Amino acid sequence: QVQVVESGGGLVQAGGSLRLSCAASGRTFGTNGMGWFRQAPGKEREFVAAINWSGSSTYYADSVKGRFTISRDIAKNTVYLQMTSLKPEDTALYYCAARQYGSSWSERSADYRYWGQGTQVTVSS
Repeated sequence: QVQVVESGGGLVQAGGSLRLSCAASGRTFGTNGMGWFRQAPGKEREFVAAINWSGSSTYYADSVKGRFTISRDIAKNTVYLQMTSLKPEDTALYYCAARQYGSSWSERSADYRYWGQGTQVTVSS
């Protein structure tokens, strides 16, 4: 059974940093694109960042560009999201997702087959 598990969330002050991790098990995603999404209370889930199978290509939402960095360790079947200069508006439940097929990154949630339960990030002002 495939599982995607996020970790690393928490409470941080504005301007601070956090690193989220996403560990996949049950199959290897070394040839698949992976991404991060988030959902704030009362809002729809939105795209944050995505990475292709090798890590050579990444894509970011405008709201996080220059502050967040997505990376992956293929050997560990793990994806990371390094978040810096955090703002209160970054507060949300952060989800990791993996594509079942497709080696490229995607900003469309419909392109992802496997989802984690999410990890909460709260940024205080």
